[in-house]
Amino acid sequence: MIPASFSLTTTAPGTLGVSGALTFATAASALETARAELDRSGQTTLDLSGVTHADSAGLATLLALLAHARTKGKTLSVANTPEGLQALARVSGVEALL
Repeated sequence: MIPASFSLTTTAPGTLGVSGALTFATAASALETARAELDRSGQTTLDLSGVTHADSAGLATLLALLAHARTKGKTLSVANTPEGLQALARVSGVEALL
């Protein structure tokens, strides 16, 4: 069983570090927490190097965060995307969005 833990930390100026599982179990709270943090802090990069597991809900969460930033007139980039998440984005036809 995959643990359902998720956290955000400011890892560097302008960078929001995502760690833990980004899955169906964490997607709703991850989206809510990350939106609030991005709105509050104005971070411009999501660093996914700490993501231990991701599924399609995690991918949807990332896409929703990118869309949220766009609606706020901000540019948000994604760094250190785990290979499994890149593969999922590739087969889903959304790799270019990340």
